[in-house]
Formats: sequence, structure tokens, C-alpha cells
Amino acid sequence: MARRFVTLDVFTTTPHAGNPLAVVLDSEGLDTAAMQAIAREFNLSETVFVSAPAASGHRAALRIFTPGRELPFAGHPTVGTAVLLALHDAVEGRPADLLVLEEQVGLVPCAVTAKGPRIGHAIFTLPRLPQELEPAAAPAQLAAALGLEEAMIGFDGHRAGVFSAGVPFTFVPVADLAAIGAIRLDLGCWDAVMKPAAHPNAFVYCRQTKEAGHHYHARMFWPGAGIAEDPATGGAAAAFAGAIMAFDAPGDGEHLFTIEQGYEMGRPSQITLELTVAGGALVSARIGGSAVVISEGVLL
Repeated sequence: MARRFVTLDVFTTTPHAGNPLAVVLDSEGLDTAAMQAIAREFNLSETVFVSAPAASGHRAALRIFTPGRELPFAGHPTVGTAVLLALHDAVEGRPADLLVLEEQVGLVPCAVTAKGPRIGHAIFTLPRLPQELEPAAAPAQLAAALGLEEAMIGFDGHRAGVFSAGVPFTFVPVADLAAIGAIRLDLGCWDAVMKPAAHPNAFVYCRQTKEAGHHYHARMFWPGAGIAEDPATGGAAAAFAGAIMAFDAPGDGEHLFTIEQGYEMGRPSQITLELTVAGGALVSARIGGSAVVISEGVLL
């Protein structure tokens, strides 16, 4: 059976920037092994498989795979697929400004806007608020795994921690752009240092940014999932809301942050993170970004 696919660049409005994504349409009949094999073939950080939703009123059901494993939730596949479906719906004369996607983590409502025939914007509400799972490894161990000096770990009261909004990430604050640019992974100790053991990854960030008006600069590494480095990681940005709440303690009200990522890879990406805080607690959060269609084809 021939199956259509589309690739998009996500968290950017510029082709060949942002994070590439493959979306396989008409995925009914594919089992988990076949989906994993197709994801390995695309060899992008994530590949999405779209099928009919379980409940009427929802737009689609998604399964998300890295080249090495399936994920219950991820941000750039959610944004990219929402934009793609909105573009298809607009062409078919049934535009909608809200799509509900079924993912393994739960229902993900996405506000979408088509900006043209190949580009759109999506903002989704986190299906699960972030929580801190466990302490990270000691700064000396983290520094060794990242090829940095121990003094480079941490800034402004930010300490390393493991947070999850569906997928866990080890968050490692570093002093500045010079430190984040100096990272050289030591894969010999990586799995022993990065937590949790089933997801040995690292989202490394600093407050100094490349572009004015942005709030954090980040890099994300997950070699065990087939992602040497990721240009933009929406699932990590979602969990990062937990670190912001823990270390920056934003006051009650609405807060908007822009996270830049992928610059060291030549694929600059911009992720928006919106927080709603009430009574000193995070009550909701949203991830937003743009996506542009790059290619279309058929899997034979």
C-alpha cells in the first residue's frame, strides 16, 4: 500500500532551518515494528504516524518515533502535524482554528493558523504539567559528561534537575554561550551520568542568547534515541516550565518566554513557552511555533 508522507521544518518560518519532521499519512495497518523501521529510514529526530482518531470530534491520532524508540509525546511533532492538518483542511474548505490530537500522553488541543499554502503556526496546551522526578547527577559528573569544567555548571540559582511533562529530560544550566558552545560529549560516561536511566539525555541551557528578545539558549542531546543533537525540542521546552517555576519563581499572571535552539547546528529554531501562574503555582502552559512544508512523497 502506497502511503503519503510530508516533511516540514518546525519551530521556524524559514525553509531548511528549525527541526525537520516527517509525517506519514494513511498509516492504518502499520504495526509498531514497521513504524520504527520507517522512522529509522527517515532518520530524523522524530517521525509521526497519523491515523483516524478514536473519538469523533478529534482531528487525528498520532504515534511518534525517534530513530531508536517510540515517545508518548513530543513538541515539534505536535506543532508540525497540527500545522500540516490545518493546511490540508483549509485546502479542502473546512478550516478550523482548534484541533484536538490524540497522543499516548493524552489529548492535546492545538490552536492553529494557516499563514499560506505551505506555512502555519500552532500553539498547544500541555496535556500534562511538568514535575520534577529526581535530582540530577553531581555537577562534577555532569561537567565530565559534557566535556566542561565544573565551574561552568549552574547560574543564578539554577541547578540541574530531571523534569518531565510526558517525557523526562535532564536539565543542565551552564554559565553562558561560551560554555554551551564548548560542549563535547563523553559517551563513555554518558549513560551512567544522565538520568533517568531509561532516557539518558541532556537539555543544556543558559540565559545568555544569540538574539535580542529571546530568554534562553539551549542545546539538547539524546544519543541513545538516535538523536546526537536536536535542533528544537518542544517536549523538553514543555518540561522546562518546571525548571522555570522552580528556579525563577515567576509571579501570578501570564508569562511568555522564547527559547532559541539549533544555532550550533546551523538550524536556528524558536520555541515559545507560555505559562499561567496562579497562587504561586503553574496552572497551565502552552508551547508554540511555526512550521513550513518542505517536501511531499509516497512510501512504496
